[in-house]
Amino acid sequence: MDQKAIELVSQQIPDLRQSQVKAALKLMDEGDTIPFIARYRKEATGTLDEVQLQNIHDQYRHATTLLDRQQTVINKIKEEGKLTATLEKKILAATELQEVEDLYLPYKQKRQTKAQVARQHGLAPFANWLLSYPDDDPQKAAQKYVNDDVPTVEDVLSGAHEILAEAISEMSTVRGWLRNYTRDHGQLTTTVKRNGEEKDELKTYEQYYDFTSPVNELSSYQILAINRGEKEGVLNVKITADESTVLNYLRFRLVRTSKQNAAVKLIEDAYTDAYKRFLGPAIERELRRSLTESADQQAIKVFGENLYHLLMQAPIKGKVVLGFDPAYRTGCKLAVLDENGKFLTKAVIYPHKPAPEKQRVAAEGQLIDLIEKYHVEMIAIGNGTASRESEQFVVNALKKIKRPVYYVIVNEAGASVYSASQEARDEFPDLHVEQRSAISIGRRLQDPLAELVKIDPQSIGVGQYQHDLPKQELAGELDAVVERAVNRVGVNLNTASYQLLTQISGLNKTTAKNIVKYRDEHGKYTNRQQLKAVPRLGPKAFQQSVGFLRIVNGDNPLDNTDVHPESYPIAKKIMDSAQISVDNLGSAAAEKQLKQLDVNDFTTAKAGVETVKDIVASLQKPGRDLRDSMPAPLLRKDVMTIDDLKPGMKLQGTVRNVVDFGAFVDIGVKHDGLVHVSKMSKEFIKDPRAAVSVGDIVDVWIESVDMKRQRIQLTMIAPQDEAND
Repeated sequence: MDQKAIELVSQQIPDLRQSQVKAALKLMDEGDTIPFIARYRKEATGTLDEVQLQNIHDQYRHATTLLDRQQTVINKIKEEGKLTATLEKKILAATELQEVEDLYLPYKQKRQTKAQVARQHGLAPFANWLLSYPDDDPQKAAQKYVNDDVPTVEDVLSGAHEILAEAISEMSTVRGWLRNYTRDHGQLTTTVKRNGEEKDELKTYEQYYDFTSPVNELSSYQILAINRGEKEGVLNVKITADESTVLNYLRFRLVRTSKQNAAVKLIEDAYTDAYKRFLGPAIERELRRSLTESADQQAIKVFGENLYHLLMQAPIKGKVVLGFDPAYRTGCKLAVLDENGKFLTKAVIYPHKPAPEKQRVAAEGQLIDLIEKYHVEMIAIGNGTASRESEQFVVNALKKIKRPVYYVIVNEAGASVYSASQEARDEFPDLHVEQRSAISIGRRLQDPLAELVKIDPQSIGVGQYQHDLPKQELAGELDAVVERAVNRVGVNLNTASYQLLTQISGLNKTTAKNIVKYRDEHGKYTNRQQLKAVPRLGPKAFQQSVGFLRIVNGDNPLDNTDVHPESYPIAKKIMDSAQISVDNLGSAAAEKQLKQLDVNDFTTAKAGVETVKDIVASLQKPGRDLRDSMPAPLLRKDVMTIDDLKPGMKLQGTVRNVVDFGAFVDIGVKHDGLVHVSKMSKEFIKDPRAAVSVGDIVDVWIESVDMKRQRIQLTMIAPQDEAND
């Protein structure tokens, strides 16, 4: 570990002690994963959670990148023989990569410029002479520099102008001031391009046809929308700063005299040209890039948070589910799954046109027969093509069944991608893509986490502008989110797919597949120690993963908790002290006895108070699933259309997506409604995620319906509350 990098990380995360940062990085350096450290090494890090640990990891990587670049730049300038002690000190003192690049710019190898040519022709001394603000006539002085390469006085003056303009544009102090000034006081303006409106058929970018905003007030979704509009040839985009203020600064910075002579005039011309030709465009490009990077990071954060809440949705346990993949011409694919997600049977029905009437009439009976034969209790309907027509069809069929059967509209984003994948073909080689998709839709209702980990997170569609985001950074964030969700929940070692196991701390694709293969060959795991016999799963992988793997009804009840085997002796000591046997572990009486214990009585040199607290909590709720406390899916028995909606109508809906400007809510019609952030609460809310998360069940009121554009505006503020304001 690099001590200087650790110090830089501590500066970037001032709310953490340097000892915490150092301890966390030491554990990571030893091969411990973030989920393992967060759960089982709390005393070492001072109870840092996964998000804080990930931040330390990312900041350390940034710090080492900065330090490496500093050294590279120093070495390159030294090779040119131009490194001074002052310059080296400035480079080493830089805390951002941009500062390092600004300092390196004058020494950076570049394509030959007019200024370089002028220097080669011997005009640098003349340019330096002008900077002394001489009273002598520059034109007369220039005659001394006329030669074969620079044949006229005008050429000499022009060359000196280029030298001065380039030098001014490469001054790190000038670039730093202008960057900050433009960021804090600049304006971003967008206008529609010629023929731009024709390209924007849906008027997606209409609000940006004539738009101006202070740079520092732009939101991330505005930046991403503007970028896309520019990329699609609809918008012109420009960032400007007040030119008079900039030129006044440049004069103050570069003209250290009250004189007003010909030399000063040439310097003024040089810095004005430097700003218009070099500095202004360069800083605009930098700011556009910086704004985009910040917007990307915000969008990636939004995507990550939405994905986490989607993965952590409450599962529907112990229910036979029918997955329903809607379609018109090719028919609706059905798949029946038992209580554990095991595939039982499939069918294809044709309830919609253009299917012949005979098939449409028969479809209802076929659906009812499946429901009755397999005692289906829930129907998961995909929200893709023909979803609402299928919903109406299902509702009509359910009315003819005497027992209660409910349906849920399931977000099927990415289901088709997974269904066509090699993994899906390996699991169901005899089924068509659409039939596999029906299975995936059904399993998403039964256990969202277990099914969604099989899909590329970018295909799930719970962010904003995800297709415009940098793929590597987005993938890294989403992988970390999936890992965090899976390890917080834990997995059943005897039912988990290899895709789910791959997300477990310490495991990879190879070891996950080997765990499943060992299970297939030797039967169910009965204790955690059997993992040591799995090929390629060494001691470190065992240590990192075992605490997150559960065995239900195994040899040792502790194997169905998140107590790590290294802490089993402490757990047994706690159970003995509370007079709890393995048979009544998890009972109300046992929970009561455990709550009365003093955790300080069980701490050791390796297990402090936080670890013992976690052990006690695990013993109180063996086999607990964090997702059980999350909002359950909204079950429906009837259907509505957009035509049924009226302003003021109260409905319940499921939050499908949260973006910077609000949340999209599924209220049971074809299109999700938008709750703008200003309509989420009577109190001011800047961030919609402070009010709602993906998967939340919320009460909403219809505010307006735009039938032409099929847009629904919702509010979470009750009409009577709004009227009282």
